[in-house]
Amino acid sequence: MNANPVPDAQQTLSQVVLDHPECVPVFHRHRIDFCCGGEATLAAASAQKKLPLDALLGELGAAIVEHQRRPDCDPRQMPTPRLLEHIIERHHAYLRKTMPYVVGLSRKVARVHGEHNPRLLALEAAVDELDEALMPHLDDEEAELFPALCRDAEPERERLREDLRAMREEHRAVGELIDDIHDSSEEFRVPEWACTSYRALFGELERLVEDVMLHVHLENNVVAPRFGA
Repeated sequence: MNANPVPDAQQTLSQVVLDHPECVPVFHRHRIDFCCGGEATLAAASAQKKLPLDALLGELGAAIVEHQRRPDCDPRQMPTPRLLEHIIERHHAYLRKTMPYVVGLSRKVARVHGEHNPRLLALEAAVDELDEALMPHLDDEEAELFPALCRDAEPERERLREDLRAMREEHRAVGELIDDIHDSSEEFRVPEWACTSYRALFGELERLVEDVMLHVHLENNVVAPRFGA
């Protein structure tokens, strides 16, 4: 075990997550964007969120100490075809299974409790928009972008870089929707009077958002740099 597991304040967010994916829940808890905003340093992110830097570093260090990583899980060591396969099997498959359930549940909870808590109507709209943004994105990646990245033919390099830049812009739009979900769910805060469906929605949605952030991080900060994008 590293005698000093606390990350350096000048490390970038993406580098911390690449070295220590167990830090993702800490960033998620504080709404620190490590995927599209991964170039920011820990010091800059803590200042932007008005978090004491020492406290943030302490939380990250504790997460690192408590989690024992498997060495074969480092995405930086995976060949590109294996990494893309991992993204499809781990993240795309999860979204395809979970997103329809979350969409249906958000509509049900908004219909039943929207009058009591109008934020649920905004949450329903944000979840619908996230579904509309993500599902075609997954289809395009699996049908077009990922096969082209696996071929990695020199004549296609510039087009691939353009496609990856477009992918990152789509990710920024997804990040904005995730911000909307955080706001309209009041950071996934469940009121005392919430029914079972309400509680299930917020639990599933929080897990989904965390998974999407890690998914986007892998594509932005591991896949894209391999092609100069």
